[in-house]
Order: sequence, then structure tokens, then C-alpha cells
Amino acid sequence: MLILAIDTSTLTSSVALLKDNTLAAELTIQTKKTHSEMLMPNIEQIIALAGADKQDLSAIAVSIGPGSFTGLRIGLATAKALAYALNIPIVGVPTLPALAYNCPVPGALLSPMLDAQKGNVYQALFQYKNGRMHEVVPARVISFDLALSELNSQELPAILLGEVAAANRDKIYLSAPKLAPAEEHVIMPRAGSVAILGKKMLITGTSHDVMALEPLYIRRSEAEELWEQRHGACV
Repeated sequence: MLILAIDTSTLTSSVALLKDNTLAAELTIQTKKTHSEMLMPNIEQIIALAGADKQDLSAIAVSIGPGSFTGLRIGLATAKALAYALNIPIVGVPTLPALAYNCPVPGALLSPMLDAQKGNVYQALFQYKNGRMHEVVPARVISFDLALSELNSQELPAILLGEVAAANRDKIYLSAPKLAPAEEHVIMPRAGSVAILGKKMLITGTSHDVMALEPLYIRRSEAEELWEQRHGACV
């Protein structure tokens, strides 16, 4: 089994190849270039570097959100086009559990946080025990400050991941001794984690309709909210 994985949920562009039980290749880049510029060249490069061909792909795993609306659309459109053209399965992997899977540390809460704008974050809580990751709190939109306050009240220490954690290291360290941002090499989304969780989903029989798979936004876009403010909610 050769799985191509894609994560464009943030400004980080990440692609990976999982061959059976081995992460054969992974390319994760943070630049000012857009996903529309980077994604396809990165996919072609990683397949070539692994000595493979697109026709060798068995399935595609793609991060479906929550996260950047534009990034998710680009990643999902690319994944769906490839899956359709190659006639192979596609599986949509929620972004927050994939991000938490970067850092499977027992004895701590794992708190991935992505920017939801206006001081809010997309957050979920996970705990890794007995060799498996368990969801403690499902994905939600919550203010960053309230999320920190709630984590401070927990008995277990917490490891924070994602772009919000990376951008607020000092604030997190000052909030409480029990809170800590993850290390730099695992704090941002990685396609390798999407690939591994995607494989687990495929093995248990989970795959998605290439035409029907949609991003997991959690909240409406700012454009939709502005339209509703100007025109009123639809009944």
C-alpha cells in the first residue's frame, strides 16, 4: 500500500508518502508562497524522490479541517482530482487529531489549536494511553484565553500544538507551569501524521466519496457572516 497524504490546513504545506508501515518520504515547507504554487510541485517531487510513480498510489489521505478555508479547499480539490483521475480511494482525515498525533505523549492532554480568527481557536483535546489516542473534547471554536484557562484547571499537564501555540509561546509559558507548547519539529501540521491516521481509517473500512467529500469548517467563513449581517439570516 502506497498512500499519498496532503495537509494544507495552515500556511504550512506538507505532503508525505506512506509505504506499508514505513513513512517513505515527507516534505513540509513554511514559506510565503501559496499552496496553489507549492502543492503540485511538492507532490511531484516527493513521488520522484521516493522512486515511485503516480500510478503506484493506492490511496490518498487529505486533511479536511478545521483550518484555513482557502488552504483546505486547495488541498481537498487537489486530492480529489488525483483520486478521481487515478481511480483510487480517498479518505478525509480531520486536522486536529492528525495534529495531536504528531506528539503521542502519555500522561498529558494534547491540545491542538488552529486560528479561527478574532481571538478564537479551533481546539480539541486528546489523551494518549494504552497505545491509542482518545478524544477527550471534540473539535470546537473557543476563545484562546478561555482555552488556556480551562487547560489550567485540568489535573493533567497539557501540550499545545498548532499555529496558535507556535505564535504564543511566551504567553503559554507565563499562563501556568502545567502548559507547554510542543517542540518546533512537531508543533505544526505534518502530512506524515495524516498518512498514518488515513491508513488506520482505510484498514477499518473508512473511505469517502470523491465527489461528496467536503472540508470540515466548524464555523462559517467571514464572507458568509458579513453577507448575513447585510442581508439578514435565511429562514
